[in-house]
Amino acid sequence: MIDPVYVAIMLSAVAVGYWLSRRPQQSLPLDRIERAAIFVGGFCGAMLGAKLPFVLGDWDGLCSGSAWFVGGKTIMFGLVGGYGGIELAKAIFGIRTKTGDSYAVAVPAAVAIGRLGCFRAGCCYGCPSDLPWAVDFGDHIRRHPTQLYEAAFHASMAVILLLLLRRHLFRGQLIKLYFISYFVYRFATEYLRPEPRLWLGLTGYQWAALALAPLFALLWWHDAKTVSCRELSGSAPECSSGFGHHGRTQSVAVSSYVTNTNVGDDD
Repeated sequence: MIDPVYVAIMLSAVAVGYWLSRRPQQSLPLDRIERAAIFVGGFCGAMLGAKLPFVLGDWDGLCSGSAWFVGGKTIMFGLVGGYGGIELAKAIFGIRTKTGDSYAVAVPAAVAIGRLGCFRAGCCYGCPSDLPWAVDFGDHIRRHPTQLYEAAFHASMAVILLLLLRRHLFRGQLIKLYFISYFVYRFATEYLRPEPRLWLGLTGYQWAALALAPLFALLWWHDAKTVSCRELSGSAPECSSGFGHHGRTQSVAVSSYVTNTNVGDDD
């Protein structure tokens, strides 16, 4: 049975993401084809990324194709998948404008609201706890409300990124700053979540965070190096790189992030 409150929360997340990203992107020099390409890239990338860990963990479902339509989604790989999909679309269509900052506030704000939907649905909960704010999600065990912890994190990041954006700090790098911060946060809070432990007592998401945080730090370094090269050489073509221009998208692509990483999210 569909929960109307859950649906309302998720629609609110999409609406807020769209609203927050619309104004910063109005001045972007994007034509209709570029916008469509970016939307498709972001949507497909987020959808594939969010489902990929669950699909790979279900070999029979992968072979039959059913794994793509059942089970949960993960916000971590959904965000990375959406980012990768946008980058792929940009590379294919030769889009070079650097506009990642235009949705750096919208994405965490929308995800924060989406996590409230997870709390409402009773998924993505934490380990048993005796803390006063622990919540019983229907199994008669009081647990860490990790959905609310994460909602607070993303909301705080949205505020921080907005302040940095207004002060012109870390220009062009805000979306990567958000991703790296989330990987660090996720690594730390996995100890509060009942996820299977793999190697060295770490969960799969902790291992993913350990791999993804340095990767985005490297992209940040490469991006900054490319921009410096272009400034010193007067924007010479040989100093340009597809990796140096991250995040070109449109308001509706933010909605695809939220839809593919929060609706039915299990992790």
